[in-house]
Amino acid sequence: MRVVCLAGGVGGAKLADGLQQILAPGELTVVVNTGDDLEVHALAVSPDVDTVLYTLAGIAEPAQGWGIAGESWQVMGQLARLGDETWFRLGDRDIATHLFRTDRLRRGIRATEVTLALARSLGLESHVLPMTDQPVRTRVRTTAGWLDFQDYFVRLRQEPSVFEVAFEGIENATLTPEVRDALRAAEAIVVAPSNPIVSIGPILAVPGLLAEIIAARRRGVPVVGVSGIVGGRALRGPADRMMESLGEESSALGVARRYVAAGLLDVFVVDRIDEGLAAPIRALGPEVVVTDTIMTDAGSRVLLAREMLAAAAWQGAAGAEDRSAGDPAAAKEAGR
Repeated sequence: MRVVCLAGGVGGAKLADGLQQILAPGELTVVVNTGDDLEVHALAVSPDVDTVLYTLAGIAEPAQGWGIAGESWQVMGQLARLGDETWFRLGDRDIATHLFRTDRLRRGIRATEVTLALARSLGLESHVLPMTDQPVRTRVRTTAGWLDFQDYFVRLRQEPSVFEVAFEGIENATLTPEVRDALRAAEAIVVAPSNPIVSIGPILAVPGLLAEIIAARRRGVPVVGVSGIVGGRALRGPADRMMESLGEESSALGVARRYVAAGLLDVFVVDRIDEGLAAPIRALGPEVVVTDTIMTDAGSRVLLAREMLAAAAWQGAAGAEDRSAGDPAAAKEAGR
């Protein structure tokens, strides 16, 4: 099964890892949020892309989920001694990734090509693609005014309330041939349990990308999403607080409403804690699967990935039967 996963952050990287474990080599494509990207100490840093790369390569720091395991911090220590700002910390080996990326971007190589080269260097057969090659920067309007996303997320530790979100540069972003081709070849599309506003939101905002997903759904390609908000609280990060301050319900139902409004979902996966929300989510349109969604270790990543792909396979088969009704040739194909 050729699968495209939309992802951002640690939760998205964990699900992508679970999918990688059960799919054949090369069948997984992860389209990653780049709205969090920034420049630090003159280096081009792509936090979500690197979290996915390191996780799929098996070198991510296991406790925090980002950065490289066993990292050292000599450069940051020396920068602090020199009086420079170090609130956005880069590990010594992580800096090598940013040097590699910065050098090639300055030479005019596309971000997609740079990311694919990094993936190959890390031994990955899965395809990791930035959502676009053009720079897009997520900004948030907060009680402290308009902030770049990393100022809000890292420097201010997500403390200000968020009242508005903007994706600067999105109007100039274009769908890359690699993302387009992956969506057109996909047999299932998975939406990871990432922040629906600032991780999945920027991906869907890339001009033409959502239209490709909707076209894929019309061809019968199932889209399966999973809530990163369980029991009304985000598993990681500020998604629950952001949804509340933006006037949306902080729950799996709230996430489902957002995705259904975008025309995104065929199946939505919720945790057993939220089983009571299955009926109102189903009333929105998508089928609902209730299972354990909290990924605490490698085994639980695989279990959730299996549940989502099983739901996709079931939904795809059901859709094929529906499309074959009244069409003998299609019925024969669906029954193969």
